[in-house]
Amino acid sequence: MTNKTELSPGSPLPTGQAPSHPAASGRGARKGRLILALILLATAAVAGRMWWRSHYFEETDNAYLAGHVSTISPRIAGVVHQVLVSDNQLVRAGDPLLELDAADQEVKIAQIKAQIAQTDEQVRQIAEQLEQARAEAQAAQALVARAAAQFQRNDAEAKRVSALHDVQLKSVSKSELEGAIAARDSAAAEAQAQQFQAKAASAKSGSVAAARAAALAQKKVLAAQLRDAELQLKYTRIVAPVDGRIGKKSVEVGTRVQAGQQLLAIVQDGVWVNANFKETQLHDLYPGQQATVRIDAFPGRTFSGKVDSFAPASGAQFALLPPDNATGNFTKIVQRIPVKVLLDPNDVKAMGGRLAPGMSAFVEVDLRQGAPAGTVR
Repeated sequence: MTNKTELSPGSPLPTGQAPSHPAASGRGARKGRLILALILLATAAVAGRMWWRSHYFEETDNAYLAGHVSTISPRIAGVVHQVLVSDNQLVRAGDPLLELDAADQEVKIAQIKAQIAQTDEQVRQIAEQLEQARAEAQAAQALVARAAAQFQRNDAEAKRVSALHDVQLKSVSKSELEGAIAARDSAAAEAQAQQFQAKAASAKSGSVAAARAAALAQKKVLAAQLRDAELQLKYTRIVAPVDGRIGKKSVEVGTRVQAGQQLLAIVQDGVWVNANFKETQLHDLYPGQQATVRIDAFPGRTFSGKVDSFAPASGAQFALLPPDNATGNFTKIVQRIPVKVLLDPNDVKAMGGRLAPGMSAFVEVDLRQGAPAGTVR
C-alpha cells in the first residue's frame, strides 16, 4: 500500500525538492553563449590586431636616447687651483670650467726667457768676433797680394841678373846672381806663407760664422720652448669647448690630475634615438620614413621622429670581444642593427631640456608609408 502525502496550500516543500523553472534555465544558457561569443570575438579582435600590426608596423622597445657628450680632460698635469662650475650647470662655449696651479709654468717661462737673453748676448759677441775674423781675412788677402807682387819683382830681377851673368861680358858677379835668386826664393816663401795665413783667417771666419749660426739655431729652439711653455700656461685654464650642461663632475680643489684624465662631461642640447631593430625587421625600413616615438619617462606623450640612417654593422661587431662564429658550436642568434631616428626639433624644444641621453624609448614605424621617393629598394 502506497502512502501519499497530501500538502495543503501554503505548506513548505519537503527538503531536497526544488521547483522546476524552464524559463530561468533558458536565460542562463543564453547568457553563457553570449559570454562565449564575446570571448571569441575579443580573441579574434586581438588576433586580427596582432596580425595587422605585424604586417604594417615595425616596432622595438630596445631603443634609447642619445646625444653629444663632450668629455673634458686637462692637456697637462697639475693641481686643481679653482673649480668654477657645479653639477648640472648650464655653460656656454668659452666659459671657464676650472684652473690648475700655474706656478710651475710661470717659473719655466722665466727660465726660458733668461736662456734666450743669454743666447742673444752670445750671438752679439759672436757677431763681433765674426766681423773681426772677416777683417783679419781681408788683411791676410792684402798681404797675399803684396807678397805675390814682391815675388814677381824679385823673380824678374833674378831672371835679369841671371841673363847678364850668362853673357860673355859677365856684367854681374856670381854673388850678385846668388843674392837675386835668394831674394826670389825668399819672396816665393813669403807669398806661400801669406796664402796659408789667408786660408787660416778665412777658416777662422767660417768657424765663427758657424758658431753664430749654431747660436741662432739654439735661439730658435728656445723660442719654440718658450711658445710651448706659454701654451702650457694657457692650458692651466680649462674652458668649455661647446654649449651644454655639466655632468659627471669628479674634480675638486686640490686634486692632482694627469693629462687626459676625465674630469667632467658637457652634454650638448639636442638628442636623437638609437633604435636597435632586429635584422629581420629592416626589409621595409628606409631613411626618411616617419616614426612614432614614446619615451618611458613621459608616459602618454608621443614624439614625432624620422628614420635618419642605419649603422654600418651590428652591435656585436663593435663589441670589445666580437663573436667568432667559425669556432666551436654554432647557435644562430638574430642580430640587432642600430637605427638612428631623429626627433622633431619642436618636440624636443617643448620639453625644455628634460630629454636626456640614456632614457629608454619605444619606436614604431608605419610601413604603409612605403619607401621615400628616390629610394633604391
